[in-house]
Amino acid sequence: MTTAAAQTAGSRALAHPDRAEIRLEAVLHALSDPMRLAVVREMAVSKEAGLSCSHFDLPVTKSTSTHHFRVLRESGVIEQVYRGTAKLNGLRRDDLDALFPGLLDSVLDAAARQSDRLGDRVDG
Repeated sequence: MTTAAAQTAGSRALAHPDRAEIRLEAVLHALSDPMRLAVVREMAVSKEAGLSCSHFDLPVTKSTSTHHFRVLRESGVIEQVYRGTAKLNGLRRDDLDALFPGLLDSVLDAAARQSDRLGDRVDG
């Protein structure tokens, strides 16, 4: 959802950068945090179109979890939409692949190899 669409969709809509506004350094910053990377890895393997924030079992407080999702959204890595009272999250893979071909797959591959090596594999 674009910023303009968010503004016209109502007060519960969330602002997202347009594809052209997504910056590499913001994406890399968002993916550099282990909690945010775990969220993205889980989204990448999920068969569901949107996952609620409560789906993710992060070992942090609710306010910290909210911060992580905001960083991912504002960087353009994920899209968040309200469905009733739930906030659903989806990976903006098409946008990221169009802007930075191979980046997301490379980061996810590297994260999987690291998790295998360190023994903290995300189920997928």
